[in-house]
Amino acid sequence: MHSAFDDMLGNERLRERLANDIHAGRLSHAYIIEGADGLGKHTLALRIAAALACEHRGSADDTIPCRTCAACRKILSGNSPDVIYINKGDKATMGVEVIRSMHADVYVAPNECEDKIYLIEDAHLMTVQAQNAFLLTLEEPPSYVRFFLLCNSTASLLETVRSRALTLRLEPIPTEVIGKHLCECDGEARALRDQSPREFRELLVCANGSVGKAKQLLDPKRRKPILERRDAAREFILLCTKRHNSMEALRFFKPFWEKRGRDEIVAQLNECLVCVRDLLLCKQTDRVPLCFFSEREEAAELSYQFSAPELLRVGTGLENAINRVQANANIRLTLTSLAVDVGLLS
Repeated sequence: MHSAFDDMLGNERLRERLANDIHAGRLSHAYIIEGADGLGKHTLALRIAAALACEHRGSADDTIPCRTCAACRKILSGNSPDVIYINKGDKATMGVEVIRSMHADVYVAPNECEDKIYLIEDAHLMTVQAQNAFLLTLEEPPSYVRFFLLCNSTASLLETVRSRALTLRLEPIPTEVIGKHLCECDGEARALRDQSPREFRELLVCANGSVGKAKQLLDPKRRKPILERRDAAREFILLCTKRHNSMEALRFFKPFWEKRGRDEIVAQLNECLVCVRDLLLCKQTDRVPLCFFSEREEAAELSYQFSAPELLRVGTGLENAINRVQANANIRLTLTSLAVDVGLLS
């Protein structure tokens, strides 16, 4: 058994499989690396590229990339001429012109390495025309070329593209693993854990299994609005337990139609919806990981105050309100209807 990418967190089986494939020389010419932002798609692609070029590949310790040889350092620092980034630039989608330009470059041999690596960023934003043009290159590339398509979801990729590349799905990293990693590497994380353990747990939940996002949320300015939305979601759920409390309902919703934009309101309603989803799960099982609550006991205690039909009604009311806000409906009327739907107003 070989090891690779030992500086990455999580996805152990995937890393082990890739290590064995690299050592055995059976790496595919094209991979789709799928996962949410911050899960490490770029990191994995660069580690594979470095492993292919590593000067110590095949050495006794079998660990690649070594990250110390000249080839590894050049690739991992972003300075290798043989690792080419393909992206949409400042446009909303990646058009056919970008792919045609790449197609012409593919037939230029590598400068320094045996392999020439193309990292296609945000591959899910390729237009249909761009994907069809890419097929010409993807089907029969030169032997030295390897493609890594980085995407949030393969759903936007044509079946003809998906069938010609192997998919590597990055799974969220457990919160306890992220927490341990942050505290080992970052004094600010350790200070937050020691001084405000609840806020640290909230940060880890908000990261959604992403080390990258967890590191961003160590910045108090980034963390504050997210924590405020989570506090408001808890307040909304507690409000729903009281039912038919018009004064408190109006007090809660008034700032939304007076001071907040549609995007902010949708984000808040979605936060409430995730909270309701956790409460429903708690009524059904204690095995499924929760997405909103950092402590299962808190979720269980809240869920006991609702019946399943009541939670479904709240969830449906939130979904309807989100759809109305996104459809440019009147904010005040929409939130008033939500309050009626969930039983806060009669």
